Amino acid sequence: MAIQKTSREEILKQSAKLFKIKGYYNTSMSDIANACGLLKGSIYHHFKSKDDIGLESLKYIHQYFKDEIFSIANNNTLNTLEKIKLLVRRTDNYFLNSEGGCLLGNLALEVSWSNIEFKNEIKDYFLNWEETLYKIYKEKYSDKKAQELSKEFVALIQGEIMMMNLHNDKDRYLKVGEKMIKLLE
Repeated sequence: MAIQKTSREEILKQSAKLFKIKGYYNTSMSDIANACGLLKGSIYHHFKSKDDIGLESLKYIHQYFKDEIFSIANNNTLNTLEKIKLLVRRTDNYFLNSEGGCLLGNLALEVSWSNIEFKNEIKDYFLNWEETLYKIYKEKYSDKKAQELSKEFVALIQGEIMMMNLHNDKDRYLKVGEKMIKLLE
């Protein structure tokens, strides 16, 4: 194997991919090293442990969503319908082009009961997602209804990501976005 220099970001990207596909506990440091074209020991120049990589992978994906998707709710140049359409399009783009589903959803099921740091990061991610949808739906609906819709759609999206991967069928997943948009038309 040719040894190469790999950035911290590339290690996080490859680790997140492996954690989604193989699961956190079934992914070894050797798997991560191989995916990055590194010797196993080289990873320790960037991260102190697999748990460190796992937590930083969660934070990396969360930050991506904050920057690219959740920020849409605060974009005052877009009207409400444009916001939800852009949010749905970017969310679809991410999950339809990302093998293995949702890293934070997967790890919520696999490790949040045993790792409080992971659990807190995952909770923050899903709360941010709910807050994002709440801000958008609050532009048309009452406070209570906007809260209900935001919680319902985060749960629906996550459930349909799982079903999409289980059945290798994206149609039901795509219908969630259509429903989200229809409520603001």
